[in-house]
Amino acid sequence: MTFNIVRKIDDQVKIKHVLISVSDKKNLDLLVPGLMEINPGIKIFSTGGTFNHLKKILGPGFQSSLIQVADYTGQPETQGGLVKTLDFKIYLGLLTETYNEEHQNDLQRTKSVPIDMVIINLYPFEKTIADPAVTLETARGNIDIGGPCMIRAAAKNFIRTASVTNPDDYAMILSHLTKTSGKTSLELRFQLAKKAFEHTATYDRIIADFLADKTYDETSEIYF
Repeated sequence: MTFNIVRKIDDQVKIKHVLISVSDKKNLDLLVPGLMEINPGIKIFSTGGTFNHLKKILGPGFQSSLIQVADYTGQPETQGGLVKTLDFKIYLGLLTETYNEEHQNDLQRTKSVPIDMVIINLYPFEKTIADPAVTLETARGNIDIGGPCMIRAAAKNFIRTASVTNPDDYAMILSHLTKTSGKTSLELRFQLAKKAFEHTATYDRIIADFLADKTYDETSEIYF
C-alpha cells in the first residue's frame, strides 16, 4: 500500500461547510448562530434529531443554510437512524486534501464538497450502562458507529479539517474564528485532533470494559 505524502498545506482554513451530529445538544444555541454571524455563507449539514434542533435554533430565515445529510448524499436514513452518515461523499469531504489534484477531481465527479469542521459527540453509552438494570441489548444499541468514524476521519485530516467533540469548547472555537475572520489555524486543528482521538479512545475503552465484564451466557438476554 502506498501512502500519499502531503507536502503543501494551509495554516488557515476558511470554514465554509460544517457537519453537526450530536447527542448532547448543550451550547448549540451559542455555537450555531455564532458560526452564521462570523461566516454568513456557511452551509451546515446535519442528521435526525440534531437537524430538527438546528431548525428551531436558526428559524425560517436561515434554514436555506441547513442541509439534511440524506438530501446531500441521496441516501435516506435507515430505520432507527442505524445508517445516516456512512457515505462516500461524507468521508471524501472529511479526508480530501486541498492540494491533491485527484481528490479535487473526485469532489467534482461526485458533486461533493470539502467539509471543514465536524461538531460531533457520541451516543451516551457510559450513561446508558450506569443503569444497574441495563440489558446487553440496550447497551449494544447505544454503541455509536458513524460518530467515531467521522471524528477519526476529521482528526486524521487535521491538516485541513477541524474535529470538535466537546460542547465546552464551543466558546473557544467562536473566539478563535472571530479573531481569524472565520478560519481555523493548523495549531487549533492539531489540538482538536488530539482531543478527538482521546475522546474516541475513551469511548471504545468503556465499551470494551463493559463487554469484558459479561459472560457468553448473558448474551441470551438479547432475545427477551
